[in-house]
Amino acid sequence: MLLICSALVSGSEVAFFSLNYNDFEKLENENEPNSARILALKEKPRMLLATILISNNFINIAIVIISDFVLNKIFPESVFLGWANSLLKTFPFLEVVSTAETTAGVISFLIVIVGVTFLLVLFGEIAPKFYATINNLKLSRLMANPLTIMMILFSPVSRILVNWTNAIERRLAERTKGSGLTSREEIDEAIELTAISDAEIEQEADILRSIVKFGDVSVTQIMRSRIDVIAVDYRISYQELLDVIKESGYSRIPVYTEDFDNVSGILYVKDLLGHLQEKPDFKWQDLIRTNVLFIPESKKIDDLLKEFQRMRMHMAVVVDEYGGSSGIVTLEDILEEIIGEIKDEFDDDNELIYRKLDENNYIFEGKTLLNDFCRVLGVDTSRFDEIKGESDSLAGLLLELYGELPIKDTEITYDTFSFKIVASNKRRIEQVLVTLNGNTL
Repeated sequence: MLLICSALVSGSEVAFFSLNYNDFEKLENENEPNSARILALKEKPRMLLATILISNNFINIAIVIISDFVLNKIFPESVFLGWANSLLKTFPFLEVVSTAETTAGVISFLIVIVGVTFLLVLFGEIAPKFYATINNLKLSRLMANPLTIMMILFSPVSRILVNWTNAIERRLAERTKGSGLTSREEIDEAIELTAISDAEIEQEADILRSIVKFGDVSVTQIMRSRIDVIAVDYRISYQELLDVIKESGYSRIPVYTEDFDNVSGILYVKDLLGHLQEKPDFKWQDLIRTNVLFIPESKKIDDLLKEFQRMRMHMAVVVDEYGGSSGIVTLEDILEEIIGEIKDEFDDDNELIYRKLDENNYIFEGKTLLNDFCRVLGVDTSRFDEIKGESDSLAGLLLELYGELPIKDTEITYDTFSFKIVASNKRRIEQVLVTLNGNTL
């Protein structure tokens, strides 16, 4: 019975910690007490793991004690003494280091340890965990009630273990801060050295640099600003909507009420495929999906990627501190931050944010994000940290440097860069000629 309990508890560890998003969604939709218990247990993963380990240890200790007791009842001490005497007669040199009683005790101990270890490893660990990987949800349902009870019973001990573990992690984290572990700068230097020694891996080196800086990039650095967002008013006709979709080529269109500050949903173009032959008065508004993800400008893109994965979404609306919509960010924008520009069959070369004139001269759109600007020129994004202020675009950087809106043909110099305003209007900088003077790396 204890061996069965050990198998169930060991298997439950794999079962609970291998449940995926689809399993949790299924449990949430069931609205059953047992499903609710599973979800409640997963809310406290450390306490659950501590409870499983404590229970398993108590069961295994009990198995060893009872096995030793049963073995002594089945095989009297005289049997072990007889085996010990036979062993000592066969190997006389053992009499120098051991007596018959000691040898008998060693034989008894080895039988218990080897036999019990074999049973525990095979039937208490390997077999149940293999079963749990295939039937994780079924075993989780079976063990939800017992583990809930055991979590309550062992909560004092579990809390001590969890708090002790947390304290050790904090101490290690404090030591790590002051230790000689590899810093981000050292990783960058290692990547540079690797790229220099092997020119063929330059593209892989660029990806590694992007991964290293991935957690420091905020949404505002990669988002599409509101003036460039293709969105539709909730009140437009079906024919107008189709015209916008055909012209834009996008698969998801934000829908707003009155203005873009009031985004009310996302229209998935694939939802229209079955309604292409509808009359002009077709109520396309019924197809709008209202589960819109709103995120702040300061959100880091690594957190946003996890949120996209968790919610199974590809687009989010970025809002500023006043609640207005700043723009949108997509899963493609995040991926491009790592692997570079992604062009599909609908992308037009005219949409490029820059034009290369020669090795030292480029023309950029003023709205070009600083991250993209630095990526094109092959310079570190931290190059402009001291002077960019709150700006995230090339135009914003030039406004910070110049102090006011520059007119056409205005020249601005910073470090090894020369910026000449090619086109501007009363509201913004439209195009900039960038000249590289000397080494920009």
